[in-house]
Amino acid sequence: MSGWSSPHLLGMRGLAREAIEAVLELAARRRPHAEAQAPPLGLLAGRTVANLFFEPSTRTRTSFTLAARRLGAEVIDYAVAAGSTVKGESTVDTARNIVAMGVDALVVRSAHAGTPVLLARHVDAAILNAGDGAHEHPTQALLDLFTLREIFGEVRGLQVLIVGDIGASRVARSNLWALRTMGAEVTLCGPPTLVPRAFEALGARVAHRLEPELERADAVMLLRIQHERHRAGAIPSVREYARLFGMTAERAARLRPGAIIMHPGPIHRGVELMPEVADGERSVVLRQARNGVAIRMAVLELCLEARRRG
Repeated sequence: MSGWSSPHLLGMRGLAREAIEAVLELAARRRPHAEAQAPPLGLLAGRTVANLFFEPSTRTRTSFTLAARRLGAEVIDYAVAAGSTVKGESTVDTARNIVAMGVDALVVRSAHAGTPVLLARHVDAAILNAGDGAHEHPTQALLDLFTLREIFGEVRGLQVLIVGDIGASRVARSNLWALRTMGAEVTLCGPPTLVPRAFEALGARVAHRLEPELERADAVMLLRIQHERHRAGAIPSVREYARLFGMTAERAARLRPGAIIMHPGPIHRGVELMPEVADGERSVVLRQARNGVAIRMAVLELCLEARRRG
C-alpha cells in the first residue's frame, strides 16, 4: 500500500510521514470493523499472529488480539511463565521455534530495549514492537496521533504537553518522534530527576513546573511513574509528585477551551491523574483505548502485506 513498505514496525524514530499517514488512513477505514459495527474481515485469513509478551499488558495485548481476529487471523498467546525462556532458552530461539510452526507475525513486548530489532534480524516473520524497555512503544504513539487528528482535524501546529516520568517512558519517546514528524510542538514536563534537559536535543521543550504550561496546551498527556525502572530514591515521593504534577480539577480548569487530557494507561488515580479528571469531560482515555484496535488492525495488515510482497 502507498506510503508503507516494511514488514516490521520497530519504532517511530525515523518513520516517514508518508508511512504514518498510511497507518492513520487505513485505521480510519478499518474503524467500523475494529468497533464490531461491521462483520470481521477475512484479509488475514490463513495467517497466524503470535503475542510474545514478556511484560504485563492489558490494553496493548487485548487490542492486538482483537485486531488480528477482526482481520481473520488466528492468534496464539505465548505464556511466558510456562515457556522455555524460564529454563534459559534465548528469546531469539523461542521466537524461531514459534515461527517454525507456521506463525506469520510476532507482536513482541519486552523489558529489554532493542528486542524487536534483534528479532527482525534473526527471525523470518513480521515483527511488531508492542513496547521494548524504556525505548519505544510505536502503536501507542500511532493511536495517540489518530486520536488527536480525530479531535482536532490536524496534528500540525498542536501544542502537546507530556507530563510525567519522561526519562523512563517508551511512550514519551515514541510520541515525541511521532508528534514532531507530524508537525506538533512538544513540551516535556516533570521534576528534573525524571525529565532531563537532554531531551531538548531531540526537539522538545523541557519544563520543570506544570502551571505555566497549562494555558498553552491543546492536549496534555499524563504518564505514570515507572517505579519498576528506577532505583530506590531516584524519584520524589508519590505524595510530593502528585502535589506538584498531578492533574487536579483545578489545574484542568486552567486549560484552554477544547483542550483534552490523555493517558496511555494504566492510570494511577490520585497520583498523576485525579479521578474526577480521569472521568471528566476533557478526558479521552477510553477513546484512546478504543482507537488502539483500529490502529493495530492497520499495522498488522500493512506489515503482513509488505512481507507477502517480499
